[in-house]
Amino acid sequence: MQTDLYIIRHGEAVCNVENIVGGMVGCRGLTERGHAQARRLAERLARGEIEADVLYASTIRRARETAEPVAEALGLPIQWDDELHELRPGEVVDGMTVSEVVERYGRLSLSQPYMSTAPGSESFATFLTRACTALYRIIQQHEGQRIVVVSHGGIVDASFYLMFGMGPYILERAGFWTYHTSITHWRRMPGWAPGDMPRWHLMRYNDVAHLADGDQ
Repeated sequence: MQTDLYIIRHGEAVCNVENIVGGMVGCRGLTERGHAQARRLAERLARGEIEADVLYASTIRRARETAEPVAEALGLPIQWDDELHELRPGEVVDGMTVSEVVERYGRLSLSQPYMSTAPGSESFATFLTRACTALYRIIQQHEGQRIVVVSHGGIVDASFYLMFGMGPYILERAGFWTYHTSITHWRRMPGWAPGDMPRWHLMRYNDVAHLADGDQ
């Protein structure tokens, strides 16, 4: 039985450009360029490149504004899911500039993924647990289907940790640079030989064929 998981990062957001911590409070949605990226993505999907069965999306504003044109293009309702949020910064710093957070609380320590930066914020390890659990739940509920998730760069990262069984300490050594509105496609297929377990295969990452060079 084949299962396809497509994870789409949101378009360029105001918080990305202004370097603001963009949780539920701090996120002010997409920039004009971000809306243009989302429209181009929707135009691409409307041509039938991805035949999806279900569509999930984060409820943070930048993801919502990306998911809405995607839903129209795919002809699917959106199943909103709070567990697909980016790393939750906590109410204390949500909406602050990153420089203000660093000045007040210091930088996130990549060598200590179980420590949080500010009061009420998730640690990277806690975020990974939540994100991987959410992805696993969605996959289990829709086994054998084609799943589209519109979310955040961190959720794309989490899919690699989930599929490859990586631990949080790898962040100190390597990471990901996921483009806005890019498509990451995972496919689980039966093994090559009788008795082999099904395996996940990375079919594509950072696919932004709908954007011109320099628009990422």
